[in-house]
Amino acid sequence: HPYNVSELRRMSFSGMVKEELSKQTSTARHCNIAETAALLSACGKMTARKTLRMQTENSAVIRKYFTLLKKTFNIETEIAVRESRQMKKGHVYYVELVDEQQIRTLLLGAKLSVDRADGAALCLENSLITQQTCCKRAFIRGAFLASGSMSDPEKGYHFEIVCPDERKAGQLQTLIRSFHIDAKVVQRKKSYVVYVKEGAQIVDMLAVMEANVALMNLENIRILKEMRNSVNRKVNCEMANINKTVNAAVKQIEDIKLIESRIGFHNLNEGLAEIAELRLQYPEATLKELGMMLNPQVGKSGVNHRLRKLSSIADELRVNKEELL
Repeated sequence: HPYNVSELRRMSFSGMVKEELSKQTSTARHCNIAETAALLSACGKMTARKTLRMQTENSAVIRKYFTLLKKTFNIETEIAVRESRQMKKGHVYYVELVDEQQIRTLLLGAKLSVDRADGAALCLENSLITQQTCCKRAFIRGAFLASGSMSDPEKGYHFEIVCPDERKAGQLQTLIRSFHIDAKVVQRKKSYVVYVKEGAQIVDMLAVMEANVALMNLENIRILKEMRNSVNRKVNCEMANINKTVNAAVKQIEDIKLIESRIGFHNLNEGLAEIAELRLQYPEATLKELGMMLNPQVGKSGVNHRLRKLSSIADELRVNKEELL
C-alpha cells in the first residue's frame, strides 16, 4: 500500500530505504530468483508440518516476497497477519506454502536446502545464483530487506545485516566485498552481523542495492553535515585567534601601564613611546591598524617588534622589583 507524507515522516531512514527497495522488481528472472533466495535464507523455514513459511515483522518485506512468488514462480498465495507476541505491539506477517510441488520448485530454483545443523532454517547450497553482478546486487538487496538496518545518517553512519550463522555472514560478506566495499563481520549474541561503518562506503552500498532515492538523500545529508562541520571548524579557529589576540593585547596593556608607572614614557625612545601610547588609546586595534596610525606607517612585524621590546622592558622591571624585595 502507498505511504502518505505523514507516515514517511514518522518512518526511520532505514524504513524508507526498505520501502524504496520493496517497490523495485527486476525485469530479469535470474535476479528475482537471487532476491527470493536472500529473503528465504534470512526469514524462511520448513515447519514440522513440512510447509514452507516466510515470516517477518516488516510489511515491505512480505509484500516483496509475495510479488516475487507471483511474478517469478507463478505461485499464487495469501499474506496472513497476526499480533506480535513480543512486547504485544506490531504485527507479524507470514506466507505459507503447503503444496509439495510448489515448495520443491521454489527451493530448487533458489538453490536452497534445509540446513542440517538447524532442521528448520534454509541455506544457500552454492553460489550459482549469484554469479552475475546484477544477481549479486539483487541478493544483497534481499538480505538487507529481510534483516538489515541503517542508522539515521544525521546521527552517524552504520549499515548492517544480521545473519543467523557464521556461514551465511561469510557468504554475504564475500558478495559485498566483490563491490570493493570493506564489509566486516562481528558476532553479536547468537547472531553474526555484517556491517559497514564509513559514510562513503554506505553510499556505495545504497548504489549496489539500487536505492537511488535514499542514496541522494544520504548524499545531501553528508554534504550538509560536512558544510556544518567546516563552518564550525572555521568559527572555532577564528574564536581561538580572537582569544589569542585579546589575551595578547591585555598583556601588552599590563606591560605598558607598568612601564608608565615605574619609569614613564619619557625614558623610552620615540618609537616605543609612540606605540605604547597608541596601544593604551586603542586597546582593541590590530597590529596592522596600530601600524597605520604611526607616522611614518609601520608594518605588522615592525609593530610586533616594538611591542615585544616593551614586554621585555616590563619583564626586566618585574625582575628588578623582585630582587629589591
